[in-house]
Amino acid sequence: MKKRKVALSVLAASILLFLTACGQPSMQAAVDKPVIKIGYLPITHAGPLYMDEHMEEGKYGEYELEMVKFNSWPDLMDALNTGRIDGASVLVELAMKAKEKGIDLKAVALGHKDGNVVISSKDIESANDLKGKTFAIPHTYSSHNILLYEMLKNEGLSLEDVNVVEMAPPEMPAALSEQRISGYVVAEPFGALAVKNNIGKVLHHSDAIWADSYCCVLVLRQDFMDLQTKATQSLVTQYVESGKHAEKKDEAVYEAFSQYMKVEREVLELSLGWISFENLRIEETEYNTLRDFVLEMELMENPPVFEDFVDNTYIDEAM
Repeated sequence: MKKRKVALSVLAASILLFLTACGQPSMQAAVDKPVIKIGYLPITHAGPLYMDEHMEEGKYGEYELEMVKFNSWPDLMDALNTGRIDGASVLVELAMKAKEKGIDLKAVALGHKDGNVVISSKDIESANDLKGKTFAIPHTYSSHNILLYEMLKNEGLSLEDVNVVEMAPPEMPAALSEQRISGYVVAEPFGALAVKNNIGKVLHHSDAIWADSYCCVLVLRQDFMDLQTKATQSLVTQYVESGKHAEKKDEAVYEAFSQYMKVEREVLELSLGWISFENLRIEETEYNTLRDFVLEMELMENPPVFEDFVDNTYIDEAM
């Protein structure tokens, strides 16, 4: 008799659970959504991803976004190249290098436009004053390295005239303050930090050196895109909408960014003032200019051509 009561109790509980699930199809659908793991570093340039997460996956609802934070580009690229994440907001040159090595990645959107600044100590008046000085970049495979190269070239100098060092972005403002370096160029908000803390100044904005320069892009693994075409489209569509929202730079934007970037409001305001999140489509002309720089600087022997690296299918549908 006791066993029979237990069996009836289990059966009743099972029926209740079934009826509850049937009455909540949205919860069941949520379970079936693909989880898209996107890697990022806590920088201003990953803004559309912050807005996507803040807006609770937007109105499209075809996926769940899992933001995976990294503290360095090498760690992020290792995770991306080995398939531990599905995509990333990353320096375009790093993604190009991975593609050159045979990692099947596709760039589906820009991370931002503009928003890079060359920061120097206050005694530096022009690029000529950097001769013999130490200057920091985040990575050899970066648009920041190209900006430095082009800035020096415009002044009749070369990279050999400057002691170029790779440095973790968060370390750069302190290194400038301690006079270990005379300047740096890096993703935001680290330029704004130097300006707001009165330890450095803007020597050049990126558009004064290289118009329409590309820096960070949203890349996805091709195997993920092949398996989750619908979710990929939903992600890119929401990414574009999130970029438009980020461009408003209203209170919701500051709230979203502050969840990922631990900086003072004034620093974030200055940083966002330099950057644009409108029209995040990767254009062939601008990409080819980037590729030409990569070849000129001998950063890669065979950087990927536009058709092999960029997939605008999803962003064209979104726009």
